[in-house]
Amino acid sequence: MIKSMFAIIALLALSTLAVKADHAETAWRVASPSVVIVEPTWPGHKRPGFGAPKGTAPEGTGVAVLEAGLIVTAAHVVSRATSVTVRDEAGDRHPAKIVAVDVPADLALLRIEKPVKPVTIAPERPATGAHVCVIGNAFGLDLSITCGIVSARQRSGIGFNRIEDFIQTDAAVNPGASGGALIDEQGRLVGLVSAIFTKESDANAGVNFAVSSDLLMSRVKIMLENVETK
Repeated sequence: MIKSMFAIIALLALSTLAVKADHAETAWRVASPSVVIVEPTWPGHKRPGFGAPKGTAPEGTGVAVLEAGLIVTAAHVVSRATSVTVRDEAGDRHPAKIVAVDVPADLALLRIEKPVKPVTIAPERPATGAHVCVIGNAFGLDLSITCGIVSARQRSGIGFNRIEDFIQTDAAVNPGASGGALIDEQGRLVGLVSAIFTKESDANAGVNFAVSSDLLMSRVKIMLENVETK
């Protein structure tokens, strides 16, 4: 009887892991073509990967939104860069133009000629406890995926940005993943990775924040409107 109970528990645990693995596979397959690596070149240097300000990874991540070739990333990834290159899923590099920078919300828009497929935006904010994944360029090792849950749906007043509406997640986030995609089980964008909450280092501590897709898209539209009126 006891052995049978343990067997049932083990099967349930394996089943749960399998379901989560299936979700991650689907999320990666759907969303990864829309995620790119962002390579800023910093003042005083001739190529990317060197001279990033303290606390800033030498590389970052970006996500195609709204239209092919329009990339959103974190402002702190590119705000001081003298030039920016974007590396796509195939490994090809493309020069990027900085279209706009929104420092208060830590967002920036880039444009490249490569028609990168825009990500699908989730129609609503995920529930607390919902399964989510992050696709990002952690430590500059190339794109990878980590998964966890939504720890909190709406965080503000944290002190990272002047304008904040974060989704908190325990999915692992490390330097280089800034500007990466926080996606739901169907590979739809629910947020853009912005910050890691830690007091001792920039390494993942399981308390990570992504700009909600609600705030993200509203600020992107404002940036585009401002560019059009100039």
